[in-house]
Amino acid sequence: MTFSPLVSDFYGFEEQLSAPEKEALAGLRRWLEADVAPIVDEHWERAEFPRHLLPAFHSQPVFGMQWDETKSFDNSALYRGWTALEMSRVDASISTYVGVQNGLAMGSIGVAGSAEQRAEWLPRLARGEVIGAFGLTEPLSGSDSARGLRTTATREGDEWVLNGAKRWIGNATFSDITVIWAKDTADGQVKGFLVPTSTPGYVATKIENKIALRMVQNADITLTDVRVPEELRLQNANSFRDTAAVLRLTRAEVAWAAVGVSVGAFEAALRYSTEREQFGKPIAQHQLIQQHLANMTGNITASIAMCTRVSIMQDEGTQKDEHAALAKAYATSRMRETVAWARESMGGNGIVLDYGAARHFADAEALYSYEGTKEMNSLIVGRALTGAAAFV
Repeated sequence: MTFSPLVSDFYGFEEQLSAPEKEALAGLRRWLEADVAPIVDEHWERAEFPRHLLPAFHSQPVFGMQWDETKSFDNSALYRGWTALEMSRVDASISTYVGVQNGLAMGSIGVAGSAEQRAEWLPRLARGEVIGAFGLTEPLSGSDSARGLRTTATREGDEWVLNGAKRWIGNATFSDITVIWAKDTADGQVKGFLVPTSTPGYVATKIENKIALRMVQNADITLTDVRVPEELRLQNANSFRDTAAVLRLTRAEVAWAAVGVSVGAFEAALRYSTEREQFGKPIAQHQLIQQHLANMTGNITASIAMCTRVSIMQDEGTQKDEHAALAKAYATSRMRETVAWARESMGGNGIVLDYGAARHFADAEALYSYEGTKEMNSLIVGRALTGAAAFV
């Protein structure tokens, strides 16, 4: 399959991928453009997730690629980053579904599950036989989850009893199993549990009226005396450090997804600039439009460069929290600028879904905040630089 670099990859970073990775990425790009791109606007406007795409989606070279139990070929963190970019380039909600299913749910099991749990759950999640969600954020606990988690887990014999609430949980209205992070009432440590959503006392309610990532089915979850057997406790999740290890894996891919949103908005603006005429010529021939396009290209290029290095460090085993944090904070900040320039380049048409920038413009706000706000990620970097924590 022919691999054609993106026009927005101005410095040719895609050339660092191996030949099999390029081939896989080309196939994913072709599927996204043919089957996903034509329907996303209508589903975004209706706030519905295109679940009919999931069987075909789970056959793409995306899910479980980082785990020995599920990967279909040897691949790098750089490849996985580019898949996040490709998906967000078409639609950020599609990328977010993968981030939850593949990154957070499967990542929790991959990082903190026993060998038996990995063997049982990772293949099923990768194939899409089971849909997963990740329950960490709470109504009163977001940035302070390390200390402020209020959901509790109490051991009673061979079972755990969970009580509490979660908020902003992606995929949760249709997930089969949700990873719930709760504080053990005995030792005060955070532990993880695989909770089947059919368990009595588990209730998920869709969050309505969102202006960003409208296709993502975020939910409020209440847990009332939810009983989970010990065998469904993540056996290697013994403190919030283990939760943080999962987030470290996924935070860099959120940075890549932010670049994808920037790329999608840029491509829409570039296309529009060649079609829209003002003052007797395409606006692409006006200096200020070219300035916007150059600024967007600079933001995208710098963000790809940072994300590329972070992914290489992940493969080398040298990536730390602060490296992923800086990439996420930087890429999402540049994304905000880029989608604004793209929308501005279209004038009034920039706020209409039909022209390609409006959805990216709105979705950017969600990526800017989730998986650690810019402020929290900046403080993680600041702690690494100064040796002093300034979180409170």
